[in-house]
Amino acid sequence: MASGQKASSTFVRHTRDLAEIDESGTWIVIAYFNTPIIAFQFENWHSIAEEEPKGWSGNLVWESLQTKADYIDVVNEAREWIAAGEIYQVNVCRQLRAPLPMQSDLFSVYRKLQNSLFAQNLFYLRLDSELSNLFGVDEVEILSFSPEIFLQRTGTTLSTSPIKGTAKSGEAFLNKDISENIMIVDLMRNDLSRICLEDSIKVPALLVRQELPYASQLVSEVVGTLQPNASWGEIFAATFPPGSVTGAPKSSALKFIQRFEPDRNIYCGAFGIVDADENQAILKVAIRTFWKQGDYLYYGSGAGITWGSDAEAEWEETELKAQTLLHVMSEPA
Repeated sequence: MASGQKASSTFVRHTRDLAEIDESGTWIVIAYFNTPIIAFQFENWHSIAEEEPKGWSGNLVWESLQTKADYIDVVNEAREWIAAGEIYQVNVCRQLRAPLPMQSDLFSVYRKLQNSLFAQNLFYLRLDSELSNLFGVDEVEILSFSPEIFLQRTGTTLSTSPIKGTAKSGEAFLNKDISENIMIVDLMRNDLSRICLEDSIKVPALLVRQELPYASQLVSEVVGTLQPNASWGEIFAATFPPGSVTGAPKSSALKFIQRFEPDRNIYCGAFGIVDADENQAILKVAIRTFWKQGDYLYYGSGAGITWGSDAEAEWEETELKAQTLLHVMSEPA
């Protein structure tokens, strides 16, 4: 695992009982979108400078697993669900993939980008086959550029910073972008209220413009004070999957996603670090994230759909979110 300046070397234990991570130690938490959340505890951390990159040859050829016509059909289906009152908003995603290049060490890309415009949000994780098998897969290796904080904890304070609304750098946001952000803020206020003290939920930031190397996005923040003795198991039960990548109401949005999308894998799940000793944590939403699976590298891109959505424009939003990072990954490292 690599994030910031550290990597972990010695595996201690893993658990699916998230109450265990309240006890002690530093944990890596990985939450695939459709599978049980799992946490790993490590010790003997060392500098990532000790890790030797093996190279990344780039020159990737990307293909979308969903055609533009099929994506537009799903967006229009979502609008029908909205018209029928089944949902108010839903995140509709598609996946892209490219055959892995001859040299395919994602860590090499991570090392190359540490001093780039993308450095602030970089996160890299690789688990060996013994640990990957705990997920029922041969490998777990991801490289994420995610700017979105799913959950951040400092003591008894818990916050989330949903991103909804995307525009080209410098361009104005649409009314639809504003409405979908506000819908998800309301959803996250409700999620946090399930594990935070009554009347402690606040929205200190609403519709803040965030400039990224590839786009402008609208970010809000919701904060609450945790109920006494709230466990991480309870926190995840109340908040996962993240509202920004599901929709509102969340239960209905999830039904839509399960019906019309393939398994999202790690995409739209969450990952991060929980320090039980210091009562601190930061977990990111797994967007702007690449993952290896078999002989392919995958990437997901989606858009929040409301009644005001234009299906063609939503496809273009998924293109906007993908194009810069796909280009970055196609360069050698």
